[in-house]
Amino acid sequence: MAKLTKKQKEALSKIEKNKIYSLDEASALVKEVNFAKFDASVDIAVRLGVDPRKANQMVRGVVSLPHGTGKDIKVLALVTPDKEAEAKEAGADYVGLDEYLQKIKDGWTDVDVIVTMPAVMGKLGPLGRVLGPRGLMPNPKSGTVTMEIGKAVAEVKAGKIDFKVDKYGIIHAGIGKVSFDAAKIKENAQELVQTLLKLKPTAAKGTYVKSIYMSSTMSPGIAIDTKSVN
Repeated sequence: MAKLTKKQKEALSKIEKNKIYSLDEASALVKEVNFAKFDASVDIAVRLGVDPRKANQMVRGVVSLPHGTGKDIKVLALVTPDKEAEAKEAGADYVGLDEYLQKIKDGWTDVDVIVTMPAVMGKLGPLGRVLGPRGLMPNPKSGTVTMEIGKAVAEVKAGKIDFKVDKYGIIHAGIGKVSFDAAKIKENAQELVQTLLKLKPTAAKGTYVKSIYMSSTMSPGIAIDTKSVN
């Protein structure tokens, strides 16, 4: 086991063992326990009382974080020529169709989100093996397959994220940067959790939000009292 550095030990010492923090406390503490030399991401992990193997307990959706993610999201708009100007004006980093389909086929995936139109989805099907594992396949449920290209691009650029429960029943999402003030981290976390509450499957029984942990890219996790978020 690798030895902890002085900074890592210092960070760990600030988190009380077995203590459950309020969202206010965690949003401030996550900034203090960060020891990375870069502007680390703030992540949240919400464990839900669902069985994702059952279709009627799958939790998936989108949320527009009030303060964005702090990350410069690179957006590729795969559109027909009549939609190119709309995509560019909305801030898409890459705009086109056939040339980018070929680039993806050749292995290029240097983007964070792909936005496209219903008519183009047929061309994207054969690229599922490349895009799927990277979470880049556009989906109508996440708002990335639409005729309102400009709106979709603008929302993604402003901090709209999509999420999906993993096989362990956990939602993982980046909700900001450690350079954000604590109030912004808190409000972004609240927005995500409130969205999850609205998406509670009717088939889910017992406690729905079982646990919440917040961390930065390289910091230990901070346990959060679920009632302080609800």
